[in-house]
Amino acid sequence: MSYALLRPFLFNMDPEHAHEMTLSLLDKAHKARVLGLVYGQSMQPTDCMGLQFSNPVGLAAGLDKNGDYIDALAELGFGFIEVGTVTPRPQVGNDKPRLFRIKQADAIINRMGFNNQGIDYLVENVKRCKYKGNIGINIGKNADTPVEQAADDYVYCLERAYPHASYITVNISSPNTKNLRDLQSGDALTQLLDTIKNRHSQLATEYGFYVPLVLKVAPDLEPMQVDYISQQLLDFEIDGLIATNTTLSRVGVEDLQDGDQMGGLSGRPVSHISTQILQQFSDQLGDKVTLIGVGGIDSGAKAVKKIEAGADMIQLYTGLIYRGPGLVQSCIQAIGGYYDAMEG
Repeated sequence: MSYALLRPFLFNMDPEHAHEMTLSLLDKAHKARVLGLVYGQSMQPTDCMGLQFSNPVGLAAGLDKNGDYIDALAELGFGFIEVGTVTPRPQVGNDKPRLFRIKQADAIINRMGFNNQGIDYLVENVKRCKYKGNIGINIGKNADTPVEQAADDYVYCLERAYPHASYITVNISSPNTKNLRDLQSGDALTQLLDTIKNRHSQLATEYGFYVPLVLKVAPDLEPMQVDYISQQLLDFEIDGLIATNTTLSRVGVEDLQDGDQMGGLSGRPVSHISTQILQQFSDQLGDKVTLIGVGGIDSGAKAVKKIEAGADMIQLYTGLIYRGPGLVQSCIQAIGGYYDAMEG
């Protein structure tokens, strides 16, 4: 109810300013110790990638890029938190305005461009936080790093994130960093994963523990690309796949205000295409790779559709903006009900 009252006020503000204010208010409520009284945590224990999760509903990367609000966000009941995308060096991202609500479609278009304070800043926040659940660190490359040298940026972030992350996500699917999606195909993907996985194996030996490695892909993939990526995931023994990031498609928003803005589209219009891609990966990979479904989840029923398509866990982002924090518990309960029905 509190979010329903707050939403009209936030939606009258510039979207990026509203995002910052929401996180600030959330942090204040956390420090005042009132969040836990409003949002409890439902338990639906889930084991994936050798990790134990209190429930299978996580926060997608992008909402807390720098890890400034981990403890406050955790009080909303998430089973895991993913922070980032983070790059080796701080960068301001693309020019403003770069975030657009499309209210009629419960959607957002963003072209943020990996704006963040850099990996060292994020790691310090992760080290300081009190949250004891699983934290994923989502890594990317700086905008001014040539795509041919992208592996250097990923390895740099990997090395610094490794001792502090529950798992590490390699983001090669944002449409807002020039040529980044080229890394999803052919020799570029093979070479990137080969470099990352070699350093990853060395780090596991150096630290004496294993941190799972996850790949995040776009929904705008052809069947041949799905086949190729699936084989690469198996060949390089990648632990997890996040399907999907935002889409370049404008189906469902083409005639709406700001529907023609450049950037990645998220929210309700991406639900079907992201679930289709998830299903294709599930058909290829079975239970050999952990699948995390994200894209267009704005209800418990949509969360269940991801599970039915093969997801082991899900993540939320745009749905939270339109439905509020209560969406977390709705999804946990719906997934729990689905599993109960399957067992019964």
